[in-house]
Amino acid sequence: MTAPPTAVIFDVGNVLYGWDPESFLARQLPEDEARLRFIEDVDLWGWHDTLDGGRPFDEAAAELSEKFPDYAAYIAAWGERFGETITDPVPGVHKIVAELDEKGVPLYAITNFSADFWPPFFEKEKAFFGRFRDIIVSGEVKLLKPDAAIYYLALDRFRLRPDEALFIDDRGINVMGAEAVGMKAHLFTDAADLRLRLEAEGLL
Repeated sequence: MTAPPTAVIFDVGNVLYGWDPESFLARQLPEDEARLRFIEDVDLWGWHDTLDGGRPFDEAAAELSEKFPDYAAYIAAWGERFGETITDPVPGVHKIVAELDEKGVPLYAITNFSADFWPPFFEKEKAFFGRFRDIIVSGEVKLLKPDAAIYYLALDRFRLRPDEALFIDDRGINVMGAEAVGMKAHLFTDAADLRLRLEAEGLL
């Protein structure tokens, strides 16, 4: 029988805070057809992954704007107003984080997030993130979930054995990535389901 986990590692987007880039884009391109054409033409999600992977925004935006000059304003807005894609705390989860912290459970995070976009967001929410002992930001380490390397780096930096960690993420592929390196992992759906898992693991 495996030992219960002693530390919790959270994802950030859509686990701790909502991430809704579609609504942000809809405010700029209200017509569905025009918005979808922009997303497809520039391969927005693939391009954004390169930012999360460590590419500087200014360099990536300049190259994309040169290729798609008609979209230059929208590309610039992605960097200037990225904070608007991040929405409110996910209901109930910040309360769970507070309870875990008050119980002395070590808290960490691994997030796929641009190194350019992370500092202003972290600064804005630093009172909350003060509960976390360390946070791995993909753009800073130039590794992306679900690459095994980012989980191994996190375990090394957090000084945890894989079986000591419970990893929480809203994407199945990232959960499977954590499990592949030996962590326990939980596919996040909502706070109530997460609470049941944490109680079952003896963490709450």
